Amino acid sequence: MVQAYILVQTEVGKAADVAKEIAKIVGVTQAEDVTGPYDVIVRAEADNVDELGRLVASGIQSVEGITRTLTCPVVYI
Repeated sequence: MVQAYILVQTEVGKAADVAKEIAKIVGVTQAEDVTGPYDVIVRAEADNVDELGRLVASGIQSVEGITRTLTCPVVYI
């Protein structure tokens, strides 16, 4: 199981709507709109890195109102 945080920037005024849409995507465990340099922070999980990539590229990035994402995989050191 691979887990990651996805930091999302949105168009102005779209953070709440984007977070609600992302929360509906299979593999997303949490999506919250926040303040700061990113507008939405997402916690997601997938069986492997390839599936995580598909989740981000085909699922999350297809949500209307997103301008940029940054994927941060969780590591256990």
